[in-house]
Formats: sequence, C-alpha cells, structure tokens
Amino acid sequence: MNFLLLGPLSVRLNAREVHVSAPRQRVVMAALLLNANRVISVDRITEYVWDGAPPPSAAATVRTYVMRLRQSLGEHASARILTRAPGYLLELGEHESDLGQFTAHRRRAAELAERGDLEGSSAALAEALALWREEPLADIPSRTLRDVEGRYLQELRLQTMELRFDTELALLRHAEIVPELVRLVREHPLREALVGKLMLALFRSGRQSEALDLYRRTRVLLVEQLGAEPGADLREVHRHILSAHDRPRTPAPQERPAPAAETAAAPAVATVRDRSWPDPAQLPSVPLPLSARSDALARVRHFLTTGTMPAGMVATAVVTGRGGVGKSALALHAAHTMRGSSVHGQLYADLGGAERPLTAREVLPRFLADLGVPRDEIPGEESERESLYRSLTAGRRLLVVLDNASGAAQVRPLIPGSGGSRLLVTSRRRLADLEGARTLLLGPLDEAGSLELLGSVVGTARVGGEPRAARTVVTVCAGLPLAIRIAGTRLLERPHWSIGHLARRLTDAPRLLDELCAGDAGVRPCLDAEVAGLRRSAPGGIDPAEVLAALGAAGASSVSGGEVAVMFGCPEAQAEEALDSLVGANLLGAPAGGRYRLDALLRAYARERAQAVAVRRHGRSYMRAG
Repeated sequence: MNFLLLGPLSVRLNAREVHVSAPRQRVVMAALLLNANRVISVDRITEYVWDGAPPPSAAATVRTYVMRLRQSLGEHASARILTRAPGYLLELGEHESDLGQFTAHRRRAAELAERGDLEGSSAALAEALALWREEPLADIPSRTLRDVEGRYLQELRLQTMELRFDTELALLRHAEIVPELVRLVREHPLREALVGKLMLALFRSGRQSEALDLYRRTRVLLVEQLGAEPGADLREVHRHILSAHDRPRTPAPQERPAPAAETAAAPAVATVRDRSWPDPAQLPSVPLPLSARSDALARVRHFLTTGTMPAGMVATAVVTGRGGVGKSALALHAAHTMRGSSVHGQLYADLGGAERPLTAREVLPRFLADLGVPRDEIPGEESERESLYRSLTAGRRLLVVLDNASGAAQVRPLIPGSGGSRLLVTSRRRLADLEGARTLLLGPLDEAGSLELLGSVVGTARVGGEPRAARTVVTVCAGLPLAIRIAGTRLLERPHWSIGHLARRLTDAPRLLDELCAGDAGVRPCLDAEVAGLRRSAPGGIDPAEVLAALGAAGASSVSGGEVAVMFGCPEAQAEEALDSLVGANLLGAPAGGRYRLDALLRAYARERAQAVAVRRHGRSYMRAG
C-alpha cells in the first residue's frame, strides 16, 4: 500500500492504481493523508470540501464520502480509516506514504548530522527531496486545502532544501550548489535565507562581485515591494563578504586554532595565553531520554554548527517556550551531542529565571575558576572580570550553556570571546534583543509525541492497552512534557490505577493542577513564575494578570480583543496589548483567527486566579464591614 501526495494524488495497492475520481472524495482523501495518524475533525474536513461554505447536510455528506473511500480502497486498506471523535483518523506506517518517507529521511538526516556525518546527512536530505514529483495538491479541487496545507508543504520543501544547502556549504561544496540556488532565488527573490546562501556560495567560489550585486538587487526589491531593509542575517552576510573574512577553505578533520595575531585583542590576551588552561566539563548529566524532539534537536545543532559566523561574533542559539515544555532537557541533550566539537570544554550555569536571577557578578567568578584562574587572582571589578573572561575564551572552541535566562542583559556579559565558541541559551522569554541569536520556539508535543512520551514513562503496552484514555490524559496535559511526565509518574506510583481512572480524575478534578503534582514537581509553580514575571512588566492600562483572572471567572477557552475590551470597558488596543503580554508570558495561546486560546492547563490556572481574586475581595469587604 502506497499513498502519494507530493505531486498528483495517487493511491496504489499491490502495484495497482486505485482510482479516487470523485472530486470531493479526493479532497477527503488528501485531508486524511495530510493528517495521517492524527484525528482530523469533521468540521475541518467540511471546510476543505466546501471551501469554508458547507451546506447544512455537510457532516452527513462527509460520512458518505468516507464510506465510499473505504469501499474504493478495499477491505485491508479501508480498515485503516478509523472513526475517532470528533472525526476520522487514517492509520499509516511511515513508509506507506511519500510524505511519511520524506519525514523519515529528514529525521535520518538530523540523526546523522548529530553524529557529525555531514556526508550522510546531505545524502538523506537529497533522498527526501527526490520524493517530490510535482506541485502537491494541484489536482485537489479545494482552494482552502491548497492555501493551508499546500503552502505548508511547499514551505517544508524549501526548508529542507535550505538544510541541504547549509550542509553542502559546511562540506565546502559551494560551487556545486550555485546553479540550483540561482534558480530558486529567481523563483523566491524575497526569501532572504536563500539569497544569503547564494551570496556565500558565490563568494566562496571566487565570485565576490556577483555576490555583492545580488545583495544590492535584493535590497532594492525589498525596499520597493515591502518598504523594508534586508534583515539582520542578510546584512551580516553582506558585511561578512565585504570584510573578505570567509575565504574558500579545504576540508580538515579539525579546525586549527586561529593565529595569535588574529585572536589577540589586547596585551592582556597574550598574557593569559602564556599559561596552560584546563578544559572545563561542567555540563550536568543528561536528564531523562528525549522523546519526540528529534527535529527540534536537529535545529538547535543546525543553529550552532552550520554556516560561518562573521568575524567577532559567536554562534548563538536560544531555545524559548513555556515552563515545563522541555527547554532545559533539549539544550542539555544538544550540548552533550556537541561535546566532541567543543574541544576546549563546556561551561554551564543555571541563571535562575525571573524568580531567582543570577547576575554576571555571581556567575563570572565560577566560570573563571572553571577555566583555571586561581580564586585569589579573579579581579574584584566586574568590568575586569568580563574582560578576563573574554580574553580567556577568545580563540578557543568552548560551548557555553546558560539555562533559564530571564533577559538578554543577563546573558551579554557571559558571551565568550570570538574565535569558535558557541553559546546555547534557554529562556521563557524570546530574547529578541540578544544580538545575532537564532531562536527556536519550543511548543507542546502533538498527540503522537505526547503518547510516545507517556509510553516511555509507563510502558508502551500500558498505553496501547487503553488508547482512548491515554489520549484523554495527554489532551488534558495539553502536550506539556512536564505535565505528561507527572501524570505518568502518578501511574507508576499507583500500579493499581488504570489510565482510565487517571483520565477521569484529571477531567473531573475541580483543581486540575493539584492532580498534576508529584514530589517537588508541578505545573502550577511554572505558571506562578510566568505571572511573577508578568507583574514586573505589566503595561499601562489593563493589568494582564487581571485579564487572566477575568478569563478564568468567565470559564473562557478562547477570547478576542473586542470581548476583553467589553469586559474592562477599555479601548480594544489596550485589550490587545494586555492579551499580547499574556502571550509573551506563555499564559495564553498566540491568536488564530483573531482569537486567543487557553488550553486545559491554562484554563485551570486562570480559574484558580479568579478564585483567589474573589477570596481577596471578600476578605476586604469583610474587613470594611467589621
């Protein structure tokens, strides 16, 4: 059985083409394939089939289309289309569709890159791209499906091509990729990532004037069509080429240290070089096995290892996301896979987040001691400590991991000196003002990843024995790894509990967050920390914390700016500002279709906030009455 989607829709059973000729059945088939092994709701299918204008009988008609699809596919294949509330699920093995094979090749490429096998990674990416035949969904009569899923597929393909180009550049095969990059830049002249790669490939091929001319033409296009200057990354590539720093090189198994003349920024650097310094190894042990995060792990490594940084800059990656989403675990896994390339060691510090933020004054003495500076020789002045730290790290290949940062100002003094080091930061905030950083927003796990994580805690057999209850548990946990691990831990501690029993406790619990506690771990402290940071940065006008409590009192699962404006009797712009503050603090989902959403955990927390506000108001009323 083979389902082909990366081109004209095609279904093959035992080398025989199965014709799905009815236009609307083809839409349903494509929608199921695009969501293979995930439930797609009937409502969403009807949006695709009738382009957002379904008739009253749409749900019944969709059921008829699914029945006919099952008949067309035959007994064995039709059994894969399962009825699952609130819609349907198509069960497919990874190698039973070209999209599944594409995903497998991408994952394989990421794994090979993690092990340092760039040749193998490039080959796996090429295999993934070879699966594309023509434009996907072009033969599917649904404008909505093409607009939503078609664009997603095209973006996925372009991102995969960009990964392959980065790998080829790292392998010094710059000349070989120029023709393909030229064609793609013609098709996507405003895609700055492609333009930057072509500029580097041209420059490394000895075609500096063409690279600079490409930048000039792209800048004119951006200004004329978008009214915007090139982004920071493209400007850095341009500056990089102007400085003629990135000259063509020959591959070497290990990069040689830069000559002292290049790394010595001041006489003090030469002085510290006269000593023999230890290579620190300060990474904490890897936490529990990483589940369903292979793509994210590959992206972090890609941020830190692919491409050449401009002179004077340090490759920096920031992993951001809500508390409990697994930022620290991902960063530590990435750091441990990169120990081999960090030949001069690794430094690590937990910066304490917004609750207990450590300053550079507290962290630098430990870093300097780890780098071999005797305690009595560490300078007392903070500026001198920073200077010594930069001097000791300049020209070395260190990996510095800063966990749980509260802001860019906390990070800047801890950036190592230039010369090959890398910086990996985790933070609940985006750190958009951290210069030169590449950011990964780590979101919750999808249903498949959530079930995989739950299975890794309690055993896959136990999850497989109660699939519906397991799905309920991970849904209530909102895909948050911390919540899922706590749920799994509760099941391990109570082997007499079924997963169904836990699911009922979670769905019926008036205080859900009390259920999601195990030992000193809990979801509530993560959310408390977000609110604590929010209070310190609350904008004028409406207090975002009050908005959160109001949403809890209303039992809202989603809200618009207009609705909040009515609640508080304020301009809609002020309401949007407060809602955006909640999004920035990971206390509200980013808007989709003009509505901000709260998952089950956020709803429970908002409800608790509302109850606390009510108790305080009652207490004040009682005191006044007394």
